[in-house]
Amino acid sequence: MTSLTKPILTLTFTFLIVQAIGQVSDQKIRQQVLEKAIIDSLFVFGKWTEKGGEETHLKYLGQVKTKHGQTFKILTSSWFWGLSHRATSRILVFNNDNQYVGNYYVTITTDLPTKMEDGKLVFKNIDKDCDRKASTFVNLKNGLPRQFFRKCKNNLGDIYSFDSK
Repeated sequence: MTSLTKPILTLTFTFLIVQAIGQVSDQKIRQQVLEKAIIDSLFVFGKWTEKGGEETHLKYLGQVKTKHGQTFKILTSSWFWGLSHRATSRILVFNNDNQYVGNYYVTITTDLPTKMEDGKLVFKNIDKDCDRKASTFVNLKNGLPRQFFRKCKNNLGDIYSFDSK
């Protein structure tokens, strides 16, 4: 083994271990929120500061039973990270046994649904650049849509797709 191989391997394994621990932590905190099942309560894990760190915001929106007898539990997730306070936002979908089914990746935190009513995700425009009188409703009673359009203003908005990976 060369003198550089050992440090490179050590660094690689350390990075992989840290990544695996972070993924387990995400699963653990998601399960905590699912088990509590308190609708519309925001749970904050971690602490982001201007010096770094990361923070995850999870909100349980509730569950919906589809016409086909499936039950889905819906969480919103915003993970804040990096020195510039970047965010990764998703709508997380779990089955009745709290097993992960998939997610909708949402480009900005203000595009997340604000609540779920009667089996529909409710998206209120809180971004100042969007029409605050416009709302989007996504009906989950027919199942999980492969894609949906979230209206911002006029005919503008974003299309979000379901990812089951």
